[in-house]
Amino acid sequence: MEDKFWKDRRVFVTGATGFIGSWLVRELLKHGAYVVVLVRDIDPQSELYRSGDIGRVHVVSGSLEDFLTLQRAIVEHETTTVFHLGAQTLVEVAYRFPLQTFESNIRGTYNLLEACRIHRDIVQQIVIASSDKAYGEKTSLPYTEDMSLEGRYPYDVSKSCTDLIAQSYYYTYNMPVAIARCGNVYGGGDLNWSRIVPGTIRSFLFKQNPIIRSDGTYRRDYIYVKDVVRAYMLLAQKLDLPEVQGQAFNFSTEKPLAVLEIVSIIQKLMNAYDLEPKILNYAKAEIRDQFLCSKKAREVLNWQPQFDIEAGITETIDWYRKFFESKYGA
Repeated sequence: MEDKFWKDRRVFVTGATGFIGSWLVRELLKHGAYVVVLVRDIDPQSELYRSGDIGRVHVVSGSLEDFLTLQRAIVEHETTTVFHLGAQTLVEVAYRFPLQTFESNIRGTYNLLEACRIHRDIVQQIVIASSDKAYGEKTSLPYTEDMSLEGRYPYDVSKSCTDLIAQSYYYTYNMPVAIARCGNVYGGGDLNWSRIVPGTIRSFLFKQNPIIRSDGTYRRDYIYVKDVVRAYMLLAQKLDLPEVQGQAFNFSTEKPLAVLEIVSIIQKLMNAYDLEPKILNYAKAEIRDQFLCSKKAREVLNWQPQFDIEAGITETIDWYRKFFESKYGA
C-alpha cells in the first residue's frame, strides 16, 4: 500500500460504523489519510467506537437518504476520495422489511453519486461496494464480471441497482467510479450473529451448538476483511487507469465452501468437536450457490488474497476471544 498516495488525502467513507467500514477507516488512518465518516446511529459496539478511531476522524451526522447531508460532507471537507460502503447488509432484514433496504441501498447510492457529480471538481475517485448478490442466480458459476446483474430477492435487487447506478454515472457522466464485488466477508468486529462465521464462533466460545439457518449445503465465497480493505484501497489508487475506470472487479479466494464446511473449519480450529451444528433449514430469499472468479482483479490490479481460510479464521477467532473477555471478563 502506498503511504504517499494516502498521506493527508481527504477521504469520505459511508458505512464507517459497519464491520468492513471500521476496518477500512483504521487502515486509512494508519496510512495518514484525513478521514470523514457518515454516522446515522451511534453504535458503541461498532469497532469504530470500540477502537477509539471515532476520535481520530471527522464525523458528519446523517443518513444516506439525505442528499444535502452527503453534499455537505463532500463540500465542507473537500473529500477527493469516496468509499461507499453504507448499506443495509442483512438478507433476512431485507426480506422482512424491503422498503428500508431499498431506501438506504438504492436511494443512498444515487444520492451519493449525484453529490459527487455536482462536485466533480472536488471528487477524484469513487469506490462502490457491491456484492456477489448483484449477479442473482446463475446456472453457470463462478460469476465473472461480464455476466448480467439479475438480482431477484430484495437484498440482491438492491445490490444489482447499486451496481447499475454506479455504472450509469460512469457511462453517462464519465464519473471516476470503480465497483468492488465480494462474497461473504468475515473477520473480527462483525457482531451480526446471524452470519455463519461470527455466529458459529460465538456459539463455540459459549459451549453451544451453532445454528445453521439453511440445510448446510449452500456454497459461498469466504474472504477475510483485511483482503477486502486492501482491494478497496487498491481500486482507489488505480482509478486513474483507463482499464479500471467504470469497471467492476470480483474479489475472491476462489475456493468456495459449503456452510457445513466453514463450520467444520471453525470447529477444528477451536477444538469444539463435541458441539455439532443444529440445522434449522428455514433460510428464505437465499441463492443456493454463489462464488466468484477473480482473474480480472489479478491481471488488471495485481491483487490476490493474502489470507487463506484457516489463517483468516484463526485471526478472527482470536479477535472474538479477546472481545468476549473484555466484555464479560471471562
